[in-house]
Amino acid sequence: MIYLNDDIAGFDWQAALPQLSEQRREQCLKFKHELGRKTCAAVYLLLREGLLKEYGITEPPVFEYGEHGKPYIAGRPDIHFNMSHCKQAAICVISDHPVGVDVESIRPYQDSLVRYTMNDQEVERILKAENRDVEFTRLWTMKEALQKLSGEGITNQLKDVLKGGKTFKTVINEKKSYIFSVVQ
Repeated sequence: MIYLNDDIAGFDWQAALPQLSEQRREQCLKFKHELGRKTCAAVYLLLREGLLKEYGITEPPVFEYGEHGKPYIAGRPDIHFNMSHCKQAAICVISDHPVGVDVESIRPYQDSLVRYTMNDQEVERILKAENRDVEFTRLWTMKEALQKLSGEGITNQLKDVLKGGKTFKTVINEKKSYIFSVVQ
């Protein structure tokens, strides 16, 4: 299930603090800027909402971390989730199978970044796209979601990461200027 908050500007992170685990509260308060605090708290509350709806879990989850830093819920290896956030949105996906998600603000096309992160076919696809900014961001979210699915995070193998034949759900919200991709 996908849980999304795309009103980060209106999110009251201070009111959310009592709903966070001590672990997450400490993490949120480490952010220097308010946006970081907002997104950190917002995405955690989405996880809490999903855990309540899907599993009836009312206690704030505490995280443990895998080898590459991917979080999982302590004592609940049967619950798979992934979280992401950007300036406009926070997203959490919960599943009974490993899952990856990424949400990004639609960013301006930069040729050097495209050529560094995309393979030749992807570069061609972006250059032929009606909106290069959207197509680059769409492909980027797919790559990052796939890397988060594996738990590896961003690696140096970005150009070829999409060659595995996985199926993605991608949502483009040009009005609110973000794109997200989910992969299982």
